[in-house]
Amino acid sequence: MEFIQPSIDILGIQIDEPVTTFTDLMVSAVCFYAFIKLSRIPVHNKVHLYLRYYFLSMGIATTIGGLIGHGFLYLFNTQWHSPDIFVRALSHIFGENLLKNIANPWKLPGWLTSMFSIMLVERASIEYARPLIKPKLGNIFAWVNIIELTTFVIITFLTLNFFFVEVHSAYGLLVVVTSFNLIVYIKTKSKGSKLFLIAVGFSALGALFFMNKWGFSIWFNHFDISHVLMTISAYFFYLGAKKILTDPMLTKVKTN
Repeated sequence: MEFIQPSIDILGIQIDEPVTTFTDLMVSAVCFYAFIKLSRIPVHNKVHLYLRYYFLSMGIATTIGGLIGHGFLYLFNTQWHSPDIFVRALSHIFGENLLKNIANPWKLPGWLTSMFSIMLVERASIEYARPLIKPKLGNIFAWVNIIELTTFVIITFLTLNFFFVEVHSAYGLLVVVTSFNLIVYIKTKSKGSKLFLIAVGFSALGALFFMNKWGFSIWFNHFDISHVLMTISAYFFYLGAKKILTDPMLTKVKTN
């Protein structure tokens, strides 16, 4: 059952979906905290760079998502019409009903920034695993990483459908991040990779609640549950990042 959260007025200011806005900002708080803490670690390599900016960009994405995408979306009223040829082509693949679910274009800044952040944690995982995999495999996935992001950004921009943001996140976390960290964990028992796998598990659980629209009440709906699980996931990613950035194996990773 889907619960629609009503707006509230605070000091004469209308806030739509207040709990959803707050729980989005919870994710932001953890991400900004992680960015600040990781920036203080005296390590200089690609993994450090990607992880720091993963948290920074995800923090920005969830802040935009909470404030513009949920809390104050009523202030941003824009119409959008996707190219008919593009929509017809995709409808043969995904179905017409899916592509009718067009969102407000002002949701795009948060969506696209979050997609960029997922790309960064993918690249961090690939770079971390490089000493343990064939060089060609790492190079292939590094290029696929860019092609995949570009493809989904274009599709999301033209369709204004959150489904493609979800698909991109699912691929990035469940396929790339999980696979490369599983390789590292199996071969080295890395605590950082183990924590990353736990973080992905919480993200997947959050996505399950979100996709099935499972909620407890109007004031704690599927958005709120998924955001709380994303907050837990972000914290485990932070703990994993701290372990990874102090891992001696990183000395084998080419520095910037």
